Amino acid sequence: MVSWLNNSGKDRDVVVSSRVRLARNLSSYNFPVKMTSEDMDGVYEDVVSALKGEEFTSFRIKDIPYLEKMMLVEKHVISPALIEKIEGGGFSMTGDETETVMINEEDHIRIQVLDSGLSLENAWKRADELDNLLERTVEYAFNEKVGYLTACPTNLGTGMRVSIMIHLPALEITRQVNNVLSTVTQFGLAVRGVYGEGTKAMGSLYQISNQITMGNREESIVRKIENIAAQISEKERMARKYLLEKDRTGFEDRIFRAYGILKNARKISQEEAAKLLSYVKLGINAGIIENNDINELDKLFIGIQPASIQFAERKEMNMDERDIKRATILRDEIN
Repeated sequence: MVSWLNNSGKDRDVVVSSRVRLARNLSSYNFPVKMTSEDMDGVYEDVVSALKGEEFTSFRIKDIPYLEKMMLVEKHVISPALIEKIEGGGFSMTGDETETVMINEEDHIRIQVLDSGLSLENAWKRADELDNLLERTVEYAFNEKVGYLTACPTNLGTGMRVSIMIHLPALEITRQVNNVLSTVTQFGLAVRGVYGEGTKAMGSLYQISNQITMGNREESIVRKIENIAAQISEKERMARKYLLEKDRTGFEDRIFRAYGILKNARKISQEEAAKLLSYVKLGINAGIIENNDINELDKLFIGIQPASIQFAERKEMNMDERDIKRATILRDEIN
């Protein structure tokens, strides 16, 4: 279940999700690079205590089985870096998994809010409210000239990372995607894969986020990403229109071949499944395929990830077993 994926949010046909993260450190403890075990325990207890009475459930990383941790990473609820923090790492999250407070990751606190579509304003508002809630109880490391003090200098200032997950299959097919995304980097934004830095695009999904957090107001960062997202979304729609008008038969053939494989395959890799799901989703948005739900397709993209498959089966599986199970899930779920 990925509850934050739904029909709400602007430009949902292209923008899958929005995310706002805030990096914070507590003034009463050593910074993460110099933290002792006592410091880590203290930060964890202080954060959990600050959230007491709210709709959050708290966990320590060391107490969570490996597959469950990896499944939460695949759902974007926690970061890959957090699960490495066996000693001291933890998180608190809401029942719908849209709000998470990661504890003792790169910084003492990483506030994260997820939302569907292009919903950065709403995500920022909720992140700000959660930030204020914590600050009623804990004291942040803050400097009047520099802003919020963070473990990495690139996060100084607002400590805010704003990102969108965007689906660009038509720009890939028309071979325009590299030109479009290279333009984005000229505006001081970063383009990454599905799971952030060091990962590759999968299923035509790209993550776009700000790189500079100091010298800009939070509202300006949000507005900048929103404007860029709107421009890229329009280019993707133009590419879809071009494919429909210039080579409709070829376009439909690509989509229905993908649909046919997903409906009939007995064994399929994660990479191939993601690519084919991307084409089916494109077909739904273009009105070529009916009776399928975009939200369910996006959730399915996460549900066929390795850890999510194994977590659902309650057992570890080798690659062949996962590929066979993935094909079964796809045949059952796609209408």
